[in-house]
Amino acid sequence: MTMSRLLLIALLLALPGFAGAELSADGVPATSTWYFHADFEEMRTSDAGKHLYGWLQREVFDDIRDDAGIDLDKEANSVTAFSAEESGAVVLIEGKISQDSQDKLLAMAAGAESLETLQHKGKTFYFAEGEGHGDNGNIDIDSFDNGVYFTFALKNRILATSTREKMESLLESKGKLPRRDTANGTLIVLTAEKSLIQAGMHADQIEEDGDGGWKSNILRNTEQVAVMIADVAGKIAVETQLIAKQPEMAESLASIVRGLISLTMFSDDMDSDVSQFLQGTSVDVDGSTLKISVSMDPEAVVALLDD
Repeated sequence: MTMSRLLLIALLLALPGFAGAELSADGVPATSTWYFHADFEEMRTSDAGKHLYGWLQREVFDDIRDDAGIDLDKEANSVTAFSAEESGAVVLIEGKISQDSQDKLLAMAAGAESLETLQHKGKTFYFAEGEGHGDNGNIDIDSFDNGVYFTFALKNRILATSTREKMESLLESKGKLPRRDTANGTLIVLTAEKSLIQAGMHADQIEEDGDGGWKSNILRNTEQVAVMIADVAGKIAVETQLIAKQPEMAESLASIVRGLISLTMFSDDMDSDVSQFLQGTSVDVDGSTLKISVSMDPEAVVALLDD
């Protein structure tokens, strides 16, 4: 397992205490270009979330435990990551991270080309950079282009940043993020009573494979994308919002999405689970906002993920 995979799954698989388990708009800095939040504790306890969590156990947590000996299934409660223009990438992990797991993460980082031990106002943090070879194979920290700063100094948290300034700032605030303002152009954050996963980004942050086609048409006319997965009445509800550059574009995008759904539904090769998913999908427009939503039985969602 590469260092980037571990520190982005391990460092992207659990996170700190913002006010409450659910991520709110205040939890994302105003200048963020993307954000991601997953609430594993909610998944473990909600009726629909348990099915999604079981899939994560099989497909993600087991691999990390086998490759790195770290049991995030027992230690991670939530994860939040974001990238802001002025501070770069930030990942905070909340959960009862054991000393054994901390030691293993630090040992893997020691296999990089460079590992520094640093201090800020009595709190220890580390800086790892470059590629190297450790007991678990190749170590690659490309996920943080210029290296990664990380620390275990905050109680029940792991914190990783791409800049020293942001690391020191968060150490001083004990991981608390500054309250953001309501300036126009800030990323929208979808919320629900039992939110499981939330994500959003500016459309120009989405990488495309190839050129042309419907993807380009949608992204070219979109400013923001936000997604939320929640437990609603025992079902997995998925809501996606696209903010178009103009209301007319939102209507056009809705027509494109409806057309794609219709074309796909009548395909002879359509899997029954996918067909059920498409049949329950609603597409609505409110001003410049295109809303796409669907609610499914959790078993059907897991079946789609397994396919």
